Amino acid sequence: MGDDASVGGRGMILLKPDPENERLTRKVEGLNERGESQEVRVVEERALTLYLNSQEVVTAMTVGDYPDLLAVGYFRNQGMLQESDEIRGIDYDEDLGVVVVRTARETDYEERLKRKIRTSGCAEGTAFGDLMEGLESKSVSEGGSVRVEDLLVLLKNINTMPSLYLLAGGIHGCVLCEGREVLLYVEDVGRHNAVDKISGYMRMHGLSGEGKLFFTTGRLTSEMVIKTIAMGIPILVSRSGFTAYGVQIAREHGLTLIGRAKGKRFMVLSGEERVDYGG
Repeated sequence: MGDDASVGGRGMILLKPDPENERLTRKVEGLNERGESQEVRVVEERALTLYLNSQEVVTAMTVGDYPDLLAVGYFRNQGMLQESDEIRGIDYDEDLGVVVVRTARETDYEERLKRKIRTSGCAEGTAFGDLMEGLESKSVSEGGSVRVEDLLVLLKNINTMPSLYLLAGGIHGCVLCEGREVLLYVEDVGRHNAVDKISGYMRMHGLSGEGKLFFTTGRLTSEMVIKTIAMGIPILVSRSGFTAYGVQIAREHGLTLIGRAKGKRFMVLSGEERVDYGG
């Protein structure tokens, strides 16, 4: 799952970007602003078709790392993989671009798939018409807080860590954190793919969202908020902005929502009681 690395002198990263993996980028030659020939790296995109047992569910465009985590997280966040489900196996065929998640429970989502709708997410981000079903009974735990001092240190650490974004751009990142510690950091061409990889790791390794903070480079849309709540994470942070519906859902379910987090500036639009300003 990637090599361990320390952050800020404390803790260990369980999953981190791998900019040295040449399979994830490609060298392309072009012309710079002076009309000079220059070689740059660009991020790869690959089609990956996800199956749940015998049912083909979706084809996503992805950078291609951690297909098992992406598949498990996608099905979990779409409500198709229950927390009580036993995963019997995960089969990945790189040549065909197919990953199959097999469960002990028989599944059949043909009718549900017909109600699939396109969302604002990039890279084929999709949700089902009944994605909101089950959310009514969910709310994040009342616990968890973030000190402004810790948040600023965390943002600096994330922005300076080696990543595909710093190498090639054109990619989103999602990070699971605790205090000042980075636990999981993944990237993908679509921010929802990156979220799903985090969710998949949490599901497969029994990692709880309680007391954690989730950072994304993407917009704080309704689907991003819903997925964070589904993972049980109380604090969601982004360097980007908000949508009105995302803010509404966050307030209804007790999620702390922090956006426009750049440098030493940020805005809190929900769950401000978890933010410790100090003094």
